[in-house]
Amino acid sequence: MTRKKLLFVLNPKAGKAQIKNHLLEIVDIFVKAGYEVTVCVTQEKGDAIRLVETREEGYELLVCSGGDGTLDEVVTGMVKSGKSLPVGYIPAGSTNDFASSLKLPRNMKKAARVIVEGHPFACDIASFNRDLFVYVAAFGMFTDVSYETGQEMKNALGHLAYILEGVKSLTAVKAYHMRFAYDNNVIEGNFLFGMITNSVSVGGFKKITGKNVELNDGELEVTLVRLPGSLAEMNQLIGALADKNPENALICWFKTSRLQIESDEEIAWTLDGEYGGAHKEVLIEDYREALQIMVP
Repeated sequence: MTRKKLLFVLNPKAGKAQIKNHLLEIVDIFVKAGYEVTVCVTQEKGDAIRLVETREEGYELLVCSGGDGTLDEVVTGMVKSGKSLPVGYIPAGSTNDFASSLKLPRNMKKAARVIVEGHPFACDIASFNRDLFVYVAAFGMFTDVSYETGQEMKNALGHLAYILEGVKSLTAVKAYHMRFAYDNNVIEGNFLFGMITNSVSVGGFKKITGKNVELNDGELEVTLVRLPGSLAEMNQLIGALADKNPENALICWFKTSRLQIESDEEIAWTLDGEYGGAHKEVLIEDYREALQIMVP
């Protein structure tokens, strides 16, 4: 009997390195499901991209274990290779936003069983200039702080409210003059923070990316936070952020499949929680149903 080939890429340092305690059981689940398993352990950033992009012919399934950044690298490597395969994901990071959106189990052995017993779901991914991201591109006030630090600070907008509460004057707040063009609309002004998402949760907190989020609708959810014009507006904004309430004039919420962004200065971005470079011009586009990922 010819066995199907499975490439298993894992980040041994993700989260609390729990994969080490479950690796044999996970591989056993794959073997019992009829797969010949090749295990590749990443050593540094970019390894998963290279391993997947240069993989040999004949694999029928890609599996990765790590945080959302590891998943991002595996998907990027697959797209670069020009040969699409279903992807299985065993979440092992601290927040695992995308896994949460897909309702993947946090238990590693259960997640492995989903990969061999579940079905492929075609979800969107997005391009960011020459890079890809799976679920979030973000800039602004808190994005230089890892999502994986401070368990109480996993709520992205709540974190922003927390930072703003410590600000005594508007001059202490870093804002960027930016222009966002989409669907014959233009939004321009000074912005504290922004995120473009295809996820139900960001930073471990659900329902901050908008209502009725669909992961395969061909559109991305955009959240932009403007600079307040006064301390009174600042207090109103803090309240809206803390309550996850988009009904505030300083919060812009919309959906689009294509977004052109320009800024007066280079702005640092994060893509799926990893550094995405500093840019003055950004083009973000949604690729509808471009990723087949195994789900329950």
